[in-house]
Amino acid sequence: MIPEDLRYTPQHEWVGPPPAGTALRVGITDFAQDSLGDIVYVQLPDPGTAVKAGEAFGEVESTKSVSELYSPVTGTVVARNDRLADQPELVNSDPYGDGWLVEIEPTDAGAADGLLDAAAYRDLTEA
Repeated sequence: MIPEDLRYTPQHEWVGPPPAGTALRVGITDFAQDSLGDIVYVQLPDPGTAVKAGEAFGEVESTKSVSELYSPVTGTVVARNDRLADQPELVNSDPYGDGWLVEIEPTDAGAADGLLDAAAYRDLTEA
């Protein structure tokens, strides 16, 4: 499942509009959560943290491994999904919904435009 209305990174993060405002909501893709296996812990930055496109901003720990999370855009974290502290499995069960990770206010409003669209991401995961 690769939603058509989102943008993607080669590191398997997705970017989409939040419910309100100009920040971008970020999560990991269904492909990523499936590859990781059962997620048992998620480390996320506090709101107010500056992040840079392509650099690590947190970690996801599964029963198989620990993987870094990479920011798809440069900006400031304005929200994080605190539900994941007690329910990290939401990343597995609903990666594009309740399992979102952070919301980032980008420094460049068009920052997500350069990311992969659904077709390009599908090609990447099927390669």
